[in-house]
Amino acid sequence: MASTSRTLWAINPKKRFKAYVQTCVSLLKKFSNQGLITQGNVLHAHLIKTGLSSQKYIASNLLILYLNCRKFAAIDQIVKEFDGSDLVVHNCLISANIQWGNLDQARTLFDEMPERNEVSWTALISGFMKHGRVGESMWYFERNPFQNVVSWTAAISGLVRNGLNFEALKLFFRLLESGVRPNDVTFTSVLRACGELHGFGLGMSVLGLVVKSGFEHYLSVSNSLITLSLRMGEIDLARRVFDRMEKRDVVSWTAILDVYVETGDLREARRIFDQMPERNEISWSAMIARYSQSGYGEEALKLFSKMVWEGFKPNVSCFACTLSALAGLKALSAGINIHGHTIKIGINKDVFIGSSLIDLYCKCGNPDDGRLVFDLILEKNVVCWNSIVGGYSVNGRLEEAEELFELIPEKNDVSWGTIIAGYLENGQSEKVLEIFNTLLLSGQTPNKSTFSSVLCACASIASLDKGMNVHGKIIKLGIQYDIFVGTALTDMYSKCGDIGSSKQVFERMPEKNEISWTVMIQGLAESGFAEESLMMFEEMERTSEVAPNELMLLSVLFACSHCGLVDKGLGYFISMEKVYGIKPKGMHYTCVVDLLSRSGRLNEAEEFIRNMPFQPEANAFSALLSGCNKYKDAKIAERTAKKLWELAEKNSAGYVLLSNIYASSGRWIDVSNIRKFMRERGLKKSGGCSWVEVRNQVHSFYSEDGCHFQSDEIYGTLQLLRSEMLGVETQQ
Repeated sequence: MASTSRTLWAINPKKRFKAYVQTCVSLLKKFSNQGLITQGNVLHAHLIKTGLSSQKYIASNLLILYLNCRKFAAIDQIVKEFDGSDLVVHNCLISANIQWGNLDQARTLFDEMPERNEVSWTALISGFMKHGRVGESMWYFERNPFQNVVSWTAAISGLVRNGLNFEALKLFFRLLESGVRPNDVTFTSVLRACGELHGFGLGMSVLGLVVKSGFEHYLSVSNSLITLSLRMGEIDLARRVFDRMEKRDVVSWTAILDVYVETGDLREARRIFDQMPERNEISWSAMIARYSQSGYGEEALKLFSKMVWEGFKPNVSCFACTLSALAGLKALSAGINIHGHTIKIGINKDVFIGSSLIDLYCKCGNPDDGRLVFDLILEKNVVCWNSIVGGYSVNGRLEEAEELFELIPEKNDVSWGTIIAGYLENGQSEKVLEIFNTLLLSGQTPNKSTFSSVLCACASIASLDKGMNVHGKIIKLGIQYDIFVGTALTDMYSKCGDIGSSKQVFERMPEKNEISWTVMIQGLAESGFAEESLMMFEEMERTSEVAPNELMLLSVLFACSHCGLVDKGLGYFISMEKVYGIKPKGMHYTCVVDLLSRSGRLNEAEEFIRNMPFQPEANAFSALLSGCNKYKDAKIAERTAKKLWELAEKNSAGYVLLSNIYASSGRWIDVSNIRKFMRERGLKKSGGCSWVEVRNQVHSFYSEDGCHFQSDEIYGTLQLLRSEMLGVETQQ
């Protein structure tokens, strides 16, 4: 700037008039764009001194400077010097009033003009569009005598900006019929409209017209083509467009980055991100958001730190995604620091920032702090309502969660899904079904996630009738082939004991993922179809690309244990790390102990426990004790029971099993000693539980429990039956 000013003072206006004027205009434009009114005033004084301030071209640029800086006294002075009737002055005043939002004043100025040109009409058309007054804009467009490509494009792009994509395409067809040739800006807007409407066939037709018109290498057109290709799912086409671009800007790079971000290819997305010669806040936010959403919270935080270090200012979206990543990591301290920064820059009350903060505090076990954030949000939307309901649910405060749920002004499917998931996570399956019925009565359609939660509740109480009823609703909505819903149905039927229906649902699924296969293999194993479970696992390895996971291999070991396939089970256990790259955990070791114990190889089982690389689970000793009970081995049982008591002093299972072993061996004194010891410690055998479903209501019963609301009638009926049975015996 200083060098340009020095150049100006060095020019002799008399000898090099043209260069002098050009330098003055250049400086005025810079001062105008950057709002440097003081420098502008100095230059204006200099121009008055040289007698050039009244030159029309210089005066119009001075007017633009003062309009941009809102210096109304100077504006009035310049307008007077033009005698108020100049076309350029009027156009400048119209544009300024539109920029300030004074649309009625802009229209008055337009109506007062003695003559108008295409700039006047286009300024009004685009101005009204910019402020959402589409009807008025189109009124002026239809009466515009200068319908050239600029005014057509102003109307088309304005309609797209206001979400009226179909109307924009109709206007584009009118443009083609009128004989006016579209320009690169026209094509950019039309391609965007095609993408928004998912009109991919039409988009390809427009692409043909773009190529025919020679605009395919224009930067903005190519960027729009990449975005359209992404919406079409045509990743290869998007990449070809990008690779053929002669020139790329940050929008181009961000567009191709979005292609891989949206498809979840994080490795390729990161490679492109690292190659970008220039990045903006959008590209940083896109990468941070995808890392956060994909469960890579630490990577998201590293990228956020790098973004700040490189001098970029995170936007609201970026802060929200970073807070979500911190919530996933339960990094409360770092979250509090970012919360403080959002307060400092004044965005803490933004609804998206607020929702992420609620999520952070609630996941870190501080729902009261989450509630404080919620109460400070000025304009609450359904997202923040859902966040606070979910937050209280996660922390087990279901009464408060339900109270807030009832206060949501407009519940959506996520709201219902959130409260249902909350009750499910807290083991209240009956309440889940109750709220689901209320949801259906409200007229709201459950989403796939809600159906999955409800099916899980049906499975947990083994309510086959309710599960089948839900299945019927799923079929009615046509979502039975969805991979998540199909997996939930498979799980529900297997846990309710209907393994045939479970297999039928599984086999009809057009697509199966790791969880689908795991559920089916586990369901077969736990339902007593161990051999079929192993066959299913082998079929998966043979026919699909799904890799076994920890839970799947646990089910395989479980199946081998119940089939008596000891060597095969041991083979799978050894293969876990060597073949599948999965390090066995405590539950896998426990399953091997059970495998050996069931087959009578008690010494091997005991040795296996002794050689575990970590502290054995109590269940491992329980499994060995069960084997000792089956095969009447009191010596190993005594050693195992001592180990179990050390690990689980309050657990009565080990004492009961050893007592049974002594009883089966006729060692009644030892049985008596154990029972006496249990009484002294206040230990009791866990009560059994059973349930029955009557008229769509599940009734649970526990041993020696009188909590059922019809207990008196139930025990009275049992006593009556007992009396009648004794009476029959007496008669006989």
